[in-house]
Amino acid sequence: MNLEIVRTTGEDELAQVFVARLEDGYAIEFVESVQPPFSREEKWVLIVSTLRGCPVGCPICDAGGDYAGKLSRDEIMAQIDFLIRRRYPDGRVPVPKLKLQFARMGDPALNEAVLEVLETLPDRYELPGLLPSVSTVAPSGCDDFFERLITIKDTHYSGGRFQMQFSLHTTDEESRRRLIPCRTWSLEQIAAYGDRFFRAGDRRITLNFAPAVGLPLEPAALLPLFSPDRFFIKLTPINPTHASVDSRLVGLIDPDDEASNRARVESFEACGYDTLLSIGEVRENAIGSNCGMYVTQMEKMAGQVHTGPGQ
Repeated sequence: MNLEIVRTTGEDELAQVFVARLEDGYAIEFVESVQPPFSREEKWVLIVSTLRGCPVGCPICDAGGDYAGKLSRDEIMAQIDFLIRRRYPDGRVPVPKLKLQFARMGDPALNEAVLEVLETLPDRYELPGLLPSVSTVAPSGCDDFFERLITIKDTHYSGGRFQMQFSLHTTDEESRRRLIPCRTWSLEQIAAYGDRFFRAGDRRITLNFAPAVGLPLEPAALLPLFSPDRFFIKLTPINPTHASVDSRLVGLIDPDDEASNRARVESFEACGYDTLLSIGEVRENAIGSNCGMYVTQMEKMAGQVHTGPGQ
């Protein structure tokens, strides 16, 4: 299927956000970016949407509150096709690391079509550096998705060619409900699944934290559940989305406070966890490429993009 690109914004040498209209009139976003100091020829990142909006409604994400259903396999593939073929028309991408994130609009675990895409990709293009990334809050009721994902990863992406990420944001179950206002797996369930998911040679499973001031972030609380041999820690700022501003959430990771950030990293490292402090380029905040739905929300406010037919 073809996408109608209705808006492109950003900088070619850093990141671009594409707003596209589907055949039913709904508008979605997807992104391509690089991660300095790496060039696009060394590492290329594609971020695609999996849902029409999102039913979860996390207070740090702009994708919630306007949920209109799942994207089909073809609608997800159309985003990938557009991004790949505009730069590599023959479908051969010689980039040694091509990271494909199912993380723009919607939690991928809520859409089984993501699994179909993962099964299709190896035969659709020539992608020697492909590294798919599934980032999820682990919604309840998606057990079949997660079970199939193990099989797909083992069949098509073994040997460290897949990145699994769970967004936790806090080490306290009750506090997690404030940041992820839906029924999810418990930390115990996530840990048990991770132990079954992980194989020798796999990338360690990422536990992602965009922590907020006032909510617990205790590395020692993770140790009884999450082995440092199988789980990896990523710390990120809360990006300046409309939702996070409206919710008055203050990020514990301050891009301008190097000493405090280093102390947070060291607290996890002291418990044996390899820990990444992931702070994007400041210019990406203006582009909207590192904080989901930022551009679309701006355009909706301006009345330039309608996120559904007849609206």
